[in-house]
Amino acid sequence: MKIALLGYGRMGKAIEQIAIDRGHNVVAKIDKLNSEGELSDADVAINFSIPDAAVENIKAALDFKIPVVCGTTGWLDKLSQVEKYCEEQDSAFLYASNFSIGVNLFFKLNEDLAKLMKSHKSYAAEMKEIHHIHKLDAPSGTAITLAEGVFKETDYNAWTIEEAKNQKTLPIVVERTGEVPGTHAIKYKSKIDSITIEHEAHSREGFALGAVVSAEWIQNKKGIFSMKDVLNIG
Repeated sequence: MKIALLGYGRMGKAIEQIAIDRGHNVVAKIDKLNSEGELSDADVAINFSIPDAAVENIKAALDFKIPVVCGTTGWLDKLSQVEKYCEEQDSAFLYASNFSIGVNLFFKLNEDLAKLMKSHKSYAAEMKEIHHIHKLDAPSGTAITLAEGVFKETDYNAWTIEEAKNQKTLPIVVERTGEVPGTHAIKYKSKIDSITIEHEAHSREGFALGAVVSAEWIQNKKGIFSMKDVLNIG
């Protein structure tokens, strides 16, 4: 498979190594500081650019009808626009806030726990996420996806990184420290006890592997997809 990397920062470099290890060729690296190769030569594009460049990068690949796997967060106010553009170009697009296979299983576990907790009103939910100091968005895209999973199954309908104003707002504590790849915890707390589930990433390798696996999966497909499609989890 011939891959174009849209964004060549730390994640782009990690994806390149995983792709090469799995027998693929990186034929283009498109980055604002230094670009090489031709996007049009690729079978699949993987976007981990900065948020401000995401939409332009994705559309450029879709113009060539090249399927795009995107892991950039912080631009989702334009997601519906990009999905519509993908359909107009008759191509394929897959967005995930986190490509780690473990995290995507954690998303499902989060929804299942939220469903169990809905009828137990004595428990209040809260979330904490920790990332490295270089992360641009807060809360993380992964935290937002987890919050949306809670909304889907409970009476919560909004999140905040400030103090929650009402019982339907999910508080998210955001911490940026060192080089932490990513830790996310959801807690349900009552006066009697607490229930907590947590995912802790040990390195960026899991994110890179999931992105390459997704790129392998999306080849020759058309439509809008997610990691649930890749992993076949409902």
